[in-house]
Amino acid sequence: MAHKLHNGEKLFECTVCNKEFSHANVLRRHFQTHSGDKPFECTLCNKKFARTSTLHNHLRTHTGDEPFECTVCSKKFSLDCNLRTHLRTHTGDRPFECTLCNKKFAQNGHLRSHLQTHTGDKPFECTLCNKKFAQNGHLRSHLQTHTGDKPFECTVCNKEFAQTSQLRRHLRTHTGDKPFECTVCNKKFAETSTLRVHLRTHTEDKPFECSVCNKKFSRTSTLRIHLRTHTGDKPFECTVCNKKFAENGHLRSHLRTHTGDKPFECTVCNKKFARTSTLHNHLRTHTGDKLFECTVCNKKFAQNSTLRSHLRTHTGGKSFECTVQQEI
Repeated sequence: MAHKLHNGEKLFECTVCNKEFSHANVLRRHFQTHSGDKPFECTLCNKKFARTSTLHNHLRTHTGDEPFECTVCSKKFSLDCNLRTHLRTHTGDRPFECTLCNKKFAQNGHLRSHLQTHTGDKPFECTLCNKKFAQNGHLRSHLQTHTGDKPFECTVCNKEFAQTSQLRRHLRTHTGDKPFECTVCNKKFAETSTLRVHLRTHTEDKPFECSVCNKKFSRTSTLRIHLRTHTGDKPFECTVCNKKFAENGHLRSHLRTHTGDKPFECTVCNKKFARTSTLHNHLRTHTGDKLFECTVCNKKFAQNSTLRSHLRTHTGGKSFECTVQQEI
């Protein structure tokens, strides 16, 4: 028998599903998947498990023990499998492929969730409003919209969150941690989603298309903002003067005209500005950079407003339609 086991022969067969195993103890553990037997109980919360190893892993949720550390960014994990999954955020490895559309994923769970976009299956239903979800995690998050429960608290500023993932992302605003690095230009990001969006600046991928004018965008958020140029929607209103804006960023900039706040400082002369765009224009006074060129005489200017004034010397003071593409 020892010789047979050495050769990899599987001697022990499951009487339920006929799966074969090389060792009797492995067969016994497997059989619990059929019997539902969970003999190992957590003494802290009474949750039961089929294996002692699973119980040991679970106990770390109570102790906070995280013995598995990422060698790239030093992030720690309670489970070895979670560390292996995390390492793919650094390597970009996506071993799980959808057989329907060939999209690849870093985690098998993400692939399973994605498959439901093809089947339309939403097996998880809210008992309060009957809304259905493709993933149990999405249902749990949704339930907090009914309860308002935010059990996860930041130890730095006491802000509360509905999900642990939200708390982890928030903590990076305190630590400045940016563990996700672009393999093209080495720029670092606090979130994988921001890194994925950034990568499109290298690939020029613009998967989000405007249904009105067919203009394409790399982000859904940019598409949503663009759509307001068609609808005229201005959902962001100033509480001081009631002026409305299409973008939240424009409202924030406008509010500084009321508060006098100038958070953007020139690193050369320490002059402060209310907007980043004004700071960028100012920096050209130090660099001598002149991006705006007159189409009549080819004279160049550091600022678009100076170019517009100059164009009147050609038109005799009349308004001139500028054909120069403004800086984005």
